[in-house]
Amino acid sequence: MTAITTHVLDTARGRPAASVPVRLERIAAGAAAELGRARTDDDGRVKALGPPRLEPGTYRLVFDTADYFSERTRAEPSQTPQPPFFPEVTVTFTVDGLADREHIPLLLSPFGYSTYRGS
Repeated sequence: MTAITTHVLDTARGRPAASVPVRLERIAAGAAAELGRARTDDDGRVKALGPPRLEPGTYRLVFDTADYFSERTRAEPSQTPQPPFFPEVTVTFTVDGLADREHIPLLLSPFGYSTYRGS
């Protein structure tokens, strides 16, 4: 069984991405069921998302990047407002139940993103 954590870094600004809405969903029989939602803290982290343990299966994290970039534009009026190229980032992954937790970071910029299996 596994717990999920994440960390979002705004690579364009070289800072953690605070207040990014994130939700965890389980995928089964072609349908998604929400298991939890949170916002990243000031350090860009969600230390616990959803139940403390996950059964083996397929899951996804959905990051509301449109909300994050919209808030950032309001907080920094010198930026030219524009809709984000990727309004949402979805990371689908499988859990085998062997690890105590899975950490899934997101490296984010206005026109690209990257992710990996963290430790």
